[in-house]
Amino acid sequence: MRTREFDFYLPSQLIAQVPIAQRDQSRLLLLHRASGHIAHRTFSNLLDYLRPQDVMVMNNSKVIPARLRGINSQSGGEFEILLLEEMAVNDWWVMLRPGKRARLNTRIILRNRSGALTDVQATVIDKNREGHRRLQFSNTKDISEILDQLGETPLPPYIRRDSTSDPALDSQRYQTIYAQRNGSIAAPTAGLHFTEQLLDQIRHLGVQVCYVTLHVGLGTFAPVKAEQLSEHVMHEEHFEISAGTAKTINTAKAAGRRIIAVGTTSLRVLETVGAKDHGKVRPAQGRTRIFIYPPWRFKIVDALLTNFHLPRSTLLMLASAFAAPGETHGRERILSAYAEAIRKGYRFFSYGDAMLIL
Repeated sequence: MRTREFDFYLPSQLIAQVPIAQRDQSRLLLLHRASGHIAHRTFSNLLDYLRPQDVMVMNNSKVIPARLRGINSQSGGEFEILLLEEMAVNDWWVMLRPGKRARLNTRIILRNRSGALTDVQATVIDKNREGHRRLQFSNTKDISEILDQLGETPLPPYIRRDSTSDPALDSQRYQTIYAQRNGSIAAPTAGLHFTEQLLDQIRHLGVQVCYVTLHVGLGTFAPVKAEQLSEHVMHEEHFEISAGTAKTINTAKAAGRRIIAVGTTSLRVLETVGAKDHGKVRPAQGRTRIFIYPPWRFKIVDALLTNFHLPRSTLLMLASAFAAPGETHGRERILSAYAEAIRKGYRFFSYGDAMLIL
């Protein structure tokens, strides 16, 4: 399939810039795969579509304050740093802007969240083919331990902020309420709609809630530049699934009960481990570069809760595959649902509304 087949036009005013006042009051579009029928509800109505003994799987990765700012120690020029992957203590691969000014051995003096210069420095020690830089941090025991003092919430570029914006809003709302394990540089956004009260109601209904971890990185949000999907190579991302979660899922599958993935990241973990053992889930940790697009045959997941995704993104391709498992017409079904959402004024992307594919 060609990347351009997953393009669509979105009016800019439908790109959500701020979260809705109450998490579970976002809109929910329901897409029934068998019939293509669409319904429009509110996210709190999710309860109406769950069954006792369903298993709901969530990604408990936590977004770190991964955006840093600093100056060139020689010229005073400003740099913006996005942490990508930790190789060792104080040793990180990053996206760095402006990259052309970040030559090898360039030293960067970091600012704190108030904008004041600190003693912490970073030195460019390597560059890869994608233009990412490798930084060695100094004058700190572990940069990871002081990110709350230095870093900002790494909002995606389509969310605009200025000097009058309150950073506390994003540090709270660009995070799921069940986030536990530090490591993501973008939020698993399908989970942003849940409140503690709604989760309690879901459990009271008899739904089993369990967790996996996938630290969201470039593999999730890097654009597809290849003309053919088969030519795109995903970046690896770290994942973990516990023995308890694996047992819960296997027991449910054996009994014919549904597995509902909250978000594409949770689904990618489950399909990564399920693909290795013919649909049986085993506890595991490692790295995945799984790229799901039509006509993918899903082995574990029966329903998907997700947000509305960017054109030509791997997430849109995954949703298209899920809309028609093992077939190629899921793209048309998803793009038709997106067109309906646009007509109805749904809010798109990270802070936007949600879709439940059943």
